[in-house]
Amino acid sequence: MKYKQINNNSINQIMLILIIILICILIFKNLLYYLPGFLGAITLYILFRNVYFNLTTRRKWNRSATSIFFIILSVVFIVLPLWAIIDYLIPKLRSFLGDQQDIIAKFNTLKIYMSDKPFLKDIDLSNEALLASLQSLTRYVPSLLNSVAEVGINILVALFVLYFMQVHAKRMETYIYSAIPLSPKSKKEIWAEVKLMVKSNAIGIPILGLCQGVVAMAGYWFFGIENYILWGMLTGVSSIIPVLGTMTVYVPICLITLASGQTANAIGLSLYCFLLVGGIDNILRFTILKQLGNVPPLITVFGVLLGLNMFGMLGLIFGPLILSSVGLLIRIYANEFGRSYVAEKEFTE
Repeated sequence: MKYKQINNNSINQIMLILIIILICILIFKNLLYYLPGFLGAITLYILFRNVYFNLTTRRKWNRSATSIFFIILSVVFIVLPLWAIIDYLIPKLRSFLGDQQDIIAKFNTLKIYMSDKPFLKDIDLSNEALLASLQSLTRYVPSLLNSVAEVGINILVALFVLYFMQVHAKRMETYIYSAIPLSPKSKKEIWAEVKLMVKSNAIGIPILGLCQGVVAMAGYWFFGIENYILWGMLTGVSSIIPVLGTMTVYVPICLITLASGQTANAIGLSLYCFLLVGGIDNILRFTILKQLGNVPPLITVFGVLLGLNMFGMLGLIFGPLILSSVGLLIRIYANEFGRSYVAEKEFTE
């Protein structure tokens, strides 16, 4: 009885694929610290790609000089504003968390106010719960300082990698395109999905946070909230929180204002935040953000949760991309291996 022998060529292919996977895992594991930098470079490359090619191909600009020009733009309009925000927020947060007496006083005012209110009285507002929360927040500040150093290093990595990605752009894209073992149609779908997710999240999320933060800051100032700049910034940052979003900041502020006896200001601020701060989210999603890319809300919400756990802040961009890749891979599988013309015809009929 003869047995069919496995083709040596197939064994060699499998062994080569396994070696490639193992080397990739080894590289990924040891360069994990710099992963946000590489992801940042990819984001900037995609955002600048069309303009870069227009300048270097049509207008014949020098590739190195053009790349340095885009790096300077990134530093001026992205890195410096981000660094200024971080530099402002950390000392303010540290000062706020250090003044425990003031926090306890406002907390007690809120506790007294909520003690006889339906539903609110069931919330745990004990001193132990407050102190535990403050201690956890205080412990988080040093780790935040360490993450600032990590952000600085990864910014340098992102700009360094971006330079070489742009200078060798055509060779890099040709190599990647030829290395993907899929049909041209599937490759186009992959590129379209990556470009859509990166642009919609890299541009859309900061625009949304900036607008909500500025509008909230104006409201806090008008209704007499102390440290209105700090709370406005935190409101803008909280826009990335799935589902609750800016409510995590402005609802406690409104409750504390109401509990302190400023009823008119509390009611006015509540209406202002609910209608304007919350409403601007819907306005932007149906105008500017829809033009950038009509990403389904569920992918955005759960993609952000997934991405923040995996990549930190850059997970806001790549989390939804990973989540949407499931549907993309299903479509690619259908393009490459499935769905005959008859099956499609029967389904449509």
